[in-house]
Amino acid sequence: MGMMENSAVFMAPLLLRNTVTSLLVYADKSILVLAEKYKALEIFRYLVIASFLFFLRLFPSFSQFLKADDDYTFNSTQSSGYFVGYGGVGDSGIGRALSQLLWSVNDIPVSSSKYGIVRSLAERLIEENNKEDIEALREMNRTVLSAAFSRTLCLVEAAMVELGQGRVGHYGAGFGPVCYQLNRLLRAVGVGSGRVGVSRSGNSAEKLAAELLWLAEELAGCGFEEEAVERWASASNLAALSLSAEPRLQGSLVKVSAFLFKQMKDMDSEETEEGSRQTKMKMLTSWLPLLCRGSNGTDMPVLSLSERAELEKILEDTVDMLQHEEQEQVLSLWLHHFTYCPSSDWPNLHASYARWCTTSRKLFLPPLKM
Repeated sequence: MGMMENSAVFMAPLLLRNTVTSLLVYADKSILVLAEKYKALEIFRYLVIASFLFFLRLFPSFSQFLKADDDYTFNSTQSSGYFVGYGGVGDSGIGRALSQLLWSVNDIPVSSSKYGIVRSLAERLIEENNKEDIEALREMNRTVLSAAFSRTLCLVEAAMVELGQGRVGHYGAGFGPVCYQLNRLLRAVGVGSGRVGVSRSGNSAEKLAAELLWLAEELAGCGFEEEAVERWASASNLAALSLSAEPRLQGSLVKVSAFLFKQMKDMDSEETEEGSRQTKMKMLTSWLPLLCRGSNGTDMPVLSLSERAELEKILEDTVDMLQHEEQEQVLSLWLHHFTYCPSSDWPNLHASYARWCTTSRKLFLPPLKM
C-alpha cells in the first residue's frame, strides 16, 4: 500500500506538469502566426516561455520526499522527461508506455542493439492496440503517434539548425525556428538538457528523418494518415531548411514527402473540399521545391523509376484540382526550382503547365453571344 500511495502522490504533480507544458506548446503554435507579424508579441512570447521553463527548473521533485517501502523506487527526474510533450495521453498506463517507447526510439542511437528492441516493442504495442477494435485504444494510438510525429519534426529542424544544415526560413533574422528557440531556452534553464531540440545522444537529423517516415507509416497503418499529412504540409520552415541540407538528409526527407503525397491522394473523400484544397496547396508549396532539388541521391536514386512515375502522376492530378490562381502559384514555384537544378529532370510537370497556359489563354477570348 505504501508504494501505491507514493506512486499516486508522485503522479499527481507529474501529470499536472505535463498537462501545463502541453497546453503551453499548443498555445505557442496558435500564436506563432501572429508572432511572425508583430515583433513585440514575439519577444513577449519568448519571455513567457523562458519564465515557464524557469518555473519547471524550480518545480520540486516530489520523489525526493517519498520513501518507498521496498527496494524499488521511481526516479521522477529521469522519468518525467519521457512524458513531457505527449500531453493528453498520460492518463493510462498503456499510453504512458507507448509514449516512453517512442521517445526512446528518438533517443537511442541506431547502432545500439537496444534500438531494434525498443522499436519492435513500440510496433507491437501499436499493432495490438489497433487489433483490439476499441475506440479508446485507437484514439490513444492516434494521439501518441501524432505527438511523436510532431516532436520528431521539431527534433529534425532543431538538429539541422544546430549543425548549420540549412538556413533559417521565413522567420525573421532576429528569431529562429520555434523548435530551435525552445531548445536553446531548455538548455539555458537546464530542463531536460534541451530534449525538445537535439536528442541527448547526438543522433543525426538523417536518423530522425528516417523515424519520421516510420511514424508516418505507423499512423497510416492505423488509419490516421491525415494527421501526418497535415503536420508535414504545415512544416514550411523545415522544408525551407531542407533545400540546403546535405544530400543524404535531403533524400530521407524526399522519401517522407513521397509517402505522404501518396497518402494525401486517398484523403479527398475524408475532408471537406476547401480543407482538402488548402492541404494540397500547403503540401505543394512547401515540399515541391525539395522534390525538384533533392531527388537524385548520392549512392543510389532516392526513388525508383516506378515510384517517380507514380508520384509525378499524383502531383499532376493534385495541381489540376487547384483553382486557376493557385495553379499559377504552384507551377511558377515548380518552374523556378526545376530549372534551378539542371542535374535533375524530375518531377516534370510540363503537361500541367501547358494545360494551365491553355486555360489562361482562353480567358482572353470574348464571351460567346447568345
